[in-house]
Amino acid sequence: MQYKKVLRVWFVLCISVIGVNAQQNNPLPVADTLRLPLDSAEHLFLRNNLALLAQRYNIDVVKALEIQARLYPNPNFTFSTVIAGHDPSLEPAPKNKPFPSPFSSSGEAASSISQQIVIAGKRNKAIKLARTNTKLAEFQFFDLLRTLRYTLRTDFFSIYYLRESARVYKDEIDGLQTVVDGYNKLLKEGNLWVSEKEIVRVKAQLYSLQSEYKGLIDQINNTQSELKLILQVKNLTYIVPQLDSNLVAASDPLKYPLPELIDSAYKRRTDLRIAQTATEISKLNYNYQKALSVPDPSFNVNYDKQGSYIHDLFMGGIAIDLPFFNRNQGNIKSAKNAIKMNETAELSVEKTVEENVYRALQQSIDAEKLYRKIDPSFKNDYSRLIHAALEAYKKRTIGLLDFLDFYDSYKQNTLQINGIQLNKLTALESINFFTGFNFFN
Repeated sequence: MQYKKVLRVWFVLCISVIGVNAQQNNPLPVADTLRLPLDSAEHLFLRNNLALLAQRYNIDVVKALEIQARLYPNPNFTFSTVIAGHDPSLEPAPKNKPFPSPFSSSGEAASSISQQIVIAGKRNKAIKLARTNTKLAEFQFFDLLRTLRYTLRTDFFSIYYLRESARVYKDEIDGLQTVVDGYNKLLKEGNLWVSEKEIVRVKAQLYSLQSEYKGLIDQINNTQSELKLILQVKNLTYIVPQLDSNLVAASDPLKYPLPELIDSAYKRRTDLRIAQTATEISKLNYNYQKALSVPDPSFNVNYDKQGSYIHDLFMGGIAIDLPFFNRNQGNIKSAKNAIKMNETAELSVEKTVEENVYRALQQSIDAEKLYRKIDPSFKNDYSRLIHAALEAYKKRTIGLLDFLDFYDSYKQNTLQINGIQLNKLTALESINFFTGFNFFN
């Protein structure tokens, strides 16, 4: 009878350990699971991202100002006539006659037309300034594209490897939970020989794993939220990245020399182009503000029917502001100081570019060295050893805690391998980001 009871105990515990469910459960209800390879995610991003679309519209907004800069000032036309009045030479004076016709013999009418002439090259300077602002808007668009694409790709890789790590946690949690349930069932049936200390130890490890797993799921969900905003998919959609396993092994950070990477950064870094364009705009604005200090003349032609010393008087004239007080001094000084400010900012970005590329390449090489130290057969060997440990546990040659410790070491090593692969990919993405070109896809 005692022999049958021992066999029953071993049967329950072994079934509990073997019946591990490796499927990861998402704690939130989802309407759809979207399985995306990296290239499909990028196409979806380019088509749907609202921030990118808004920046595209901003280019059109700024470009329309080029049309405005090309336009000439409108001519000005004035017309005046008598509203009411009387002839004082007539006695007695007649009552005022309201609104006499300007075309009657007693009516008065005067008109003028004037045209402002833009001088000192203001129009051409305004056109150049508008064109450069359009160029700045385009660089801002591509810089946003570069930043969002970097975020997209790093989030994509992070979710993939976080999910891989979550599966390891889920395996161990499910296994420990079924073991605890089996122990509890045996205790209820009066199997007092079961060690309560061992049960407490298993439960403590289970609660610790559940807490770590929750933190990992929160991290996945936070990254999912950011990725869904970039892709503009429904908030109940759960994105499952599909990553080519050969992508990590095939990428070599030493494929491109450092001078080539730095040269690409100086040519393609949109933040550097933005800084350079801002300096160019400040110089053009300085020239434009100096031109504005020169007043523009207005030529006019006037007609007066009978309000002057002769009837039907035609006159021509010119009007111009006298620059005694306002010579645009403040705007000129502000524009001049803006040149110094933007030149300094541009120099700061230039000094940052080379250091960014060097550091990104250095991190990538370090990550590559660590990745190359991973034994490709590690995962298969460890899976075989775990199976052997389970068989040893069945035969009672090792205790339950020894088996769990071995399984936990497998979990820790798997998590480290996932982290090493993720670090390699994110380091390569940093090279793409800091050089402004996709050297590694």
